Amino acid sequence: LMDNFIIIFQHILFNTFYPEPQRAIGVGSAFEGWSPREEDVVYRVLVPLIPPPGHTFHLEMDTSGQIPGRNFSIRVELVCTCPREQQGENTLCFLHHPEEQQRGNEEPTFLNTLCTGSYLDVEKTARWFYQLVRASWRALPQSHNWHLVLLPSSRSCKFKVTRGRERVTVEILFGVQQGNSDIFVSSQHTESLFTPSTMWPETYAVAEVKFFRYITSQVPHDSWHLRCLQLLARALVGFDFSTYTLKTIVMHLLNTIPVSGWRRRHFLQRLGDAMRYLHFSLLGKRLDHFIVGNQNVPEGIRLPPDVQNAEPPNLFLHLAQDLAAHTQA
Repeated sequence: LMDNFIIIFQHILFNTFYPEPQRAIGVGSAFEGWSPREEDVVYRVLVPLIPPPGHTFHLEMDTSGQIPGRNFSIRVELVCTCPREQQGENTLCFLHHPEEQQRGNEEPTFLNTLCTGSYLDVEKTARWFYQLVRASWRALPQSHNWHLVLLPSSRSCKFKVTRGRERVTVEILFGVQQGNSDIFVSSQHTESLFTPSTMWPETYAVAEVKFFRYITSQVPHDSWHLRCLQLLARALVGFDFSTYTLKTIVMHLLNTIPVSGWRRRHFLQRLGDAMRYLHFSLLGKRLDHFIVGNQNVPEGIRLPPDVQNAEPPNLFLHLAQDLAAHTQA
């Protein structure tokens, strides 16, 4: 479904000055193989955006500290395309031919529709994606048998397709890749109650799904590592532990316990290991992030040096700062 959407998106946007969506990357529990609620799966996909001709994306890290985690703004800059004109490419150079930019302003353009000031706006980009999905649906082969329902979301494009009793819910996140790495800045929601629409949090979802694929390629055929994570996630539904906390613990264990130790006969041992890890992390009020600052991620997972060498964020920092929350946990 997403491959078909991207093909139509690229056709619609060909020879325009809008970002070009790239092939979607499946992320999150549904693609890692351990959805805690199999009856209510949301398929999250990350769609990388590349800048249109004559533009570039420049990531600026937020240093205010007001929003937890590593967050960025995406400044849109004009670049010279004059050499392309000399090579016979029909590319306008907005930087050195402002009259072309003025002529282009007669129609909606990238900067005045998807940006706030010089920065790419998450909410405007989300509305743009909704328009693309709505405009593309009838051209997809799935439209003959499925019904499209758009769902509200301010920082992503969420919809479901239904056919009788069948239902598939999809959430499109969009982002910008950091160099040639597996780290992106994305439109995902943050823990902050108010996140500016020009703020793009760093996401490690692509690196994490690659980690689970790597583990799957290494473990014995009867490994129960995913069932272990799925059971933990289901068992703690309703408590104040996020599924990401449990996923982080299991990733740490998968990276330290030999893959031969995750067979069915080891199931109770591994559950015990996970609960002990959670217990000691609570006592110490510290749970290190798995990706950021990890020098021992498997080969094939590409991390920028500043991510790999950073101090690992403490996922339990809020418990260290709030005695009542820590006591409850």
